[in-house]
Amino acid sequence: MDTLLREWAAIWRARDLVWVLTQREVAARHTGTALGVIWPYLQPLLTVAAYYLVFDIVFAMRLAEGAPTRAVGAFLIVGALPWMAFCDAVSRGMNSLIEAGGLLQKNALPPILFTARAVFASAIIYGPLMGVVGFAYLVSQPLSIAWLAFPLLLFLQLALSLVAGYLLAILAAALRDTVQIVGFLLSVGIYLSPILFPLNMFPDAWRWVLWLNPMTALVQGYQELMLVGAWPPLSVWYVTLIWIMVLTSFLAVLVKRSRDQLIDWL
Repeated sequence: MDTLLREWAAIWRARDLVWVLTQREVAARHTGTALGVIWPYLQPLLTVAAYYLVFDIVFAMRLAEGAPTRAVGAFLIVGALPWMAFCDAVSRGMNSLIEAGGLLQKNALPPILFTARAVFASAIIYGPLMGVVGFAYLVSQPLSIAWLAFPLLLFLQLALSLVAGYLLAILAAALRDTVQIVGFLLSVGIYLSPILFPLNMFPDAWRWVLWLNPMTALVQGYQELMLVGAWPPLSVWYVTLIWIMVLTSFLAVLVKRSRDQLIDWL
């Protein structure tokens, strides 16, 4: 754990460098395009807008009784946008060390800086979008202390993405198959979470499968807050914290054991 703590401390000591690297990462995502920085924000925004237009306006589809809301489009948006943010942060974080391999071989920089750059760049793009969507839902609810849960959910999702991204980045450096396996899991993960349907519509006997997805609890938290206007249940917090602690424990072991070989793997 001491080795991992030194890695986290490296992010804080090099915070100015991380900020510069993050700005360059965001700029690299729209280099050469006519709309520039608008593109990274426009793509997820158009996706959630399409959900609302197709399901709520065109087809006026409704969920069954017991769902947090009856409108299908509104329900999808609340879960899909955090899921897109998680997938983007984790997949880019997973590839961060492979992409920075040449630079790491020439400079004695902490590898975690490059994973942090990728995850923070995703946060800069999706954070404001989730803030806008969250505000759009929350203004329809009575003003309450539940509003304070929103930044806490965002922070926990950022922490979960950073830990998972760095863990997968080391595994991908050691074994390139990791990229293919995780890519597949992220593509099917939306079906193994309460994003497309409420949790209570999933068969009871198989509901435990949903909890294997680390985003299930956070999605539930966003739904409870934005659609019901209530403080997320206790299970949202402790399940998310358990996921972060479990992944951090694996990461601590992996960082210690890969310390001498990581650069060679790249």
